Amino acid sequence: MRPVTLDDLVGQEHLTGRNSILRKSIEQGRIPSMILWGPPGVGKTTIANIIAHSLQLPYFQLSAISSGVKEVREVIEEAKQHPGTILFIDEIHRFNKGQQDALLGAVEKGIITLIGATTENPSFEVNSALLSRCQVYVLKALQEKDLIKLLQQAIEKDEAIKPLGIQLQETEALLTISGGDGRKLLNLFDLVIQHQLSANTAAPSLMVITDALVMEVAQKKIALYDKQGEQHYDIISAFIKSMRGSDPNGALYWLARMIEGGEDVKFIARRMLIFASEDVGNANPNALLLANATFDAVSKIGYPESQIILSQCVTYLASSAKSNAAVVAIGAALSAVQKNGDLPVPLHIRNAPTKLMKDMQYGKGYQYSHLGKGNFIDQEYLPEKIAGTKFYDPGNNARENELRKFLRERWKEKYGY
Repeated sequence: MRPVTLDDLVGQEHLTGRNSILRKSIEQGRIPSMILWGPPGVGKTTIANIIAHSLQLPYFQLSAISSGVKEVREVIEEAKQHPGTILFIDEIHRFNKGQQDALLGAVEKGIITLIGATTENPSFEVNSALLSRCQVYVLKALQEKDLIKLLQQAIEKDEAIKPLGIQLQETEALLTISGGDGRKLLNLFDLVIQHQLSANTAAPSLMVITDALVMEVAQKKIALYDKQGEQHYDIISAFIKSMRGSDPNGALYWLARMIEGGEDVKFIARRMLIFASEDVGNANPNALLLANATFDAVSKIGYPESQIILSQCVTYLASSAKSNAAVVAIGAALSAVQKNGDLPVPLHIRNAPTKLMKDMQYGKGYQYSHLGKGNFIDQEYLPEKIAGTKFYDPGNNARENELRKFLRERWKEKYGY
């Protein structure tokens, strides 16, 4: 069912519709190296195939999951004999810096035209040298009308499906479970058809697709953990809440569910990094250091070894003292900004790098804190309108009680510590 022309492509009209920038490039026979960035199942691989088919150019396809520098160099050597060769790399964000660097010279010299596909923000996952040599095209999630069109095309054009007389009586379950992923939608549709065929000894002359039928098949056939669907968000929620509730056993179980489901190791580590600040905070500052080290380590290592590092960090975070004081503090400060607008910076703490600024009293009266007893001098740091407003209230735990004691010695009268 993969389209071979732009006219057959579903969705992405902003890139491939009439008079769109990418379509014009294809029609003119001159395309730049590019990064196609978008969610799963929206047409990245299909667009690469259409480009190669339309331009009749040599075409190589690699997956960053299973390929490395060796395979890239083999393609580049082959491409030297065939100018204009297109190299499509799926999930290019999984290439490390060295693997991406291996592409640079060939892309710059025009030996290959690179088409990279990624579900991750290329600004973070593709190194800047390679990114600067590529045009980034953003693909959008498929809309309901696009997904229904995909189903209708399958019913009308697939030679094996046409004789079945399929009738789409209901589509909500198909659309909901697929989550906007065209590939997942067609796979699920295929599962439903195969289920119905296996339930009947003879091929039916009419097959009616209902939500109930789809849900029945989905519960039997679809894995319990879906990286893009509702289970993804439910399980990460259970994971976070288990750590917040100081239950390492619950947190480990939900971690194992994500590992078994093939969840992106960096996604898990990123959530723990956020948790270390949001839910542990200054109750144990080492938590943020360990979470950051975990993110760095698993980014270098990957599965399966990363599961040990994730386990170490999860059990530490779950077993650590908790505080959300930093969350409450920034929330209160943001509310003050939104309520009061851009209040002027007090003159005495303004920067005064020029004579004019000094003449305007910028910095006048500022006292250098390190000259005071205990490196402290009592002076105002907030705009006059909100002077004396307390945003940060340390949590009731050993570490933050030390901070509270420190602040009370200096700001008891002003902020009420």
